[in-house]
Amino acid sequence: MAMEAWFMEDSDSDPRLPHHRNPKEFVPLDHLAELGVLHWRLNPTDYENDQELRKIRETRGYNYMDLLDICPEKLNNYEDKLKNFYTEHIHADEEIRYCLEGSGYFDVRGKDDRWIRIWIKAGDLIILPAGIYHRFTLDTTNYVKLMRLFMGEPVWTAYNRPQEEHPARKEYVESFTKKVGVALKAH
Repeated sequence: MAMEAWFMEDSDSDPRLPHHRNPKEFVPLDHLAELGVLHWRLNPTDYENDQELRKIRETRGYNYMDLLDICPEKLNNYEDKLKNFYTEHIHADEEIRYCLEGSGYFDVRGKDDRWIRIWIKAGDLIILPAGIYHRFTLDTTNYVKLMRLFMGEPVWTAYNRPQEEHPARKEYVESFTKKVGVALKAH
């Protein structure tokens, strides 16, 4: 099944709910690619031997990997960490996550600053570009197992909004003025 994305309704209710607008407004994956969000669909049951994953890691220089189980039973300070993940922020580097089990939501800001909700499930590898405002939460299953990939030493520093003067944010915004009308290729 292909990854799904949609424009979110404005709501302060449980972030683990889908928050579809009425009527629903789905976002094509090409639109996400225009924002710099890349996606691959892989086989999560054999990630140790997956040649496509190996190729992505080699091509993009991801030489560090770890696994993270996010659920109340396996993550210390679960509620606090989930709140931190859901706080709008950017990173100075790409955020690369490969969903091995379970599911959750990455929310990203579109060009018009509206939230786009991306539902990742087992097999989805997603790359968020440096400088994009985003956040993460679980869905109502309350469980996801993620592979985190990095170039070099892992860096988890989140810079909460506003960050308009951060070099990664400036470069991200500038990339739109350089690419006027040119979409990035989605995988």
